[in-house]
Amino acid sequence: MDELLSRQNLQWRDRARAVAREVVLPRAWKYDRLQEYPWDIKEALASAGLMKVWIPEEYGGAGGGVLDLCVVVEELSRCCGGTGVLFAVNALGSFPILLAGTEEQKRKYLPGIARGETLIAFGLSEKGAGSDAGGLSCRAEPDGKYYVLNGSKKWNTNGPAAHLNTVFAVTDPTSKSRRVSGFLLERDMPGYRVGYVEDKMGIRCVPVGELELENCRVHESQLLGGKPGLGFKHAMMTLDRARPGVAAQAVGLAQGALDFAMVYAQQRQQFGQPISSFQMVQQMLADMATKVAAARALVYAAAKAVDAGSESLTKYSAMCKLFATDVAMEVTTAAVQIFGGYGYMRDYPVEKYMRDAKITQIYEGTNQIQRLVVARNLIKEAGHLGHLERFIPVPEDLR
Repeated sequence: MDELLSRQNLQWRDRARAVAREVVLPRAWKYDRLQEYPWDIKEALASAGLMKVWIPEEYGGAGGGVLDLCVVVEELSRCCGGTGVLFAVNALGSFPILLAGTEEQKRKYLPGIARGETLIAFGLSEKGAGSDAGGLSCRAEPDGKYYVLNGSKKWNTNGPAAHLNTVFAVTDPTSKSRRVSGFLLERDMPGYRVGYVEDKMGIRCVPVGELELENCRVHESQLLGGKPGLGFKHAMMTLDRARPGVAAQAVGLAQGALDFAMVYAQQRQQFGQPISSFQMVQQMLADMATKVAAARALVYAAAKAVDAGSESLTKYSAMCKLFATDVAMEVTTAAVQIFGGYGYMRDYPVEKYMRDAKITQIYEGTNQIQRLVVARNLIKEAGHLGHLERFIPVPEDLR
């Protein structure tokens, strides 16, 4: 689908593809087994300039857009879903700074993120607040020029490795619209502690843990955007721009599993011939490839909508996330099926793709929530279709 990409997009894709094949692929299963953060892979990404793709040039970045980000995520995930997350989660954590940070906050943190020296996480979810992002219980009490934070965050992807965390907490429990605020918390701040680190099914090379905040005292300069009460808005704006990255991760996983399935189908002999000669297997491969291509096109379109500032970016972001991640689960499962009994074994590559794919249907908004988002936007748009009302039912003179 090169024709859908600009010259700049293709340059980032090719650079990411080279690193993915030369550095990521040979290490993917080792870090999955060890469940360790791949510092050497992160350094390779930074050395290639990939960690600065989405950061504006004035803060040491490359000035790329969400589509540039997506093509990099796709290529990395094609070789290792966990590495795709390692890369994309730094965009997720830094988007709030890009979208809402003060100039001082941007100059303080974005250059380090662009160099790959500062790793960042996104602290929104809690044990009792996942899909209900407005139901946070973590509190931030004002105290002069400081805020004192108490509470915990759950599912904090990259949190145990991060130097910086974009954390959302309740500053005004009496308000409905301005209840939550964002804070930029550094890991060496007193009262900031990484708690339990999860033992995960997939994306095992990127740690996911709990963040425990106990009387964590932060200066008001760490308040995202310098104003309280805008946290929920900032979080939703961030997710709208980050979900195409999750969708790109899903496309990469699906493509990677399809790649292995195509190679294996020509190697595996049954009844004296390769299984790729069987029509049933050919049908599976054709369906897999078609769905991957459709998902990729939708992801690219949604990313372009985000970069263009489209009024429909919320809808398209949700659409591409739910479609591509469902495709990833379907395609990776089909790849396991093509491998047969070997596909179920950890000595073979595709079971990892299936494990890595599952989380894409869950994090950054479950696909059930994405369907609600899409449906609500469609219902709003129905108001523009009033010219169709007179045709329900079809008038007799037109039958």
